[in-house]
Amino acid sequence: MSKKLISTGSTFETEIGYSRAVVQDNWVFVSGTTGYNYNTMVISENIVEQTEQCFINIKDTLEKAKASLTDIVRITYILPDANDFEKCWPILKKYLGNIKPAATMFSAGLADKKMKIEIQVTALKANNT
Repeated sequence: MSKKLISTGSTFETEIGYSRAVVQDNWVFVSGTTGYNYNTMVISENIVEQTEQCFINIKDTLEKAKASLTDIVRITYILPDANDFEKCWPILKKYLGNIKPAATMFSAGLADKKMKIEIQVTALKANNT
């Protein structure tokens, strides 16, 4: 059994004690990912733009794990305002329309008021690379 930790280098990961993702054999567990651009640490005020950035961040993380969006089998969406979820649907369809993972959405407070969505995924790599 092999285990690999993936980090973005975020100070939160060090201060709180977590990894952006954990790869265990063919499984990839991606932590809740928000709409921050990790290169600039800027976040849009627009939920649709935040959702797009979440998927950019998740895609980058999966690539570091030698996986891809097509390997996603489970996704969880967390939104402080459940009424905002429908605004995200076009972006969700753009990235997941053909993948169709098992999904759950719930409403809960997030760590920062600027965050309008957080997305967590589980992926199963097609082959052990």
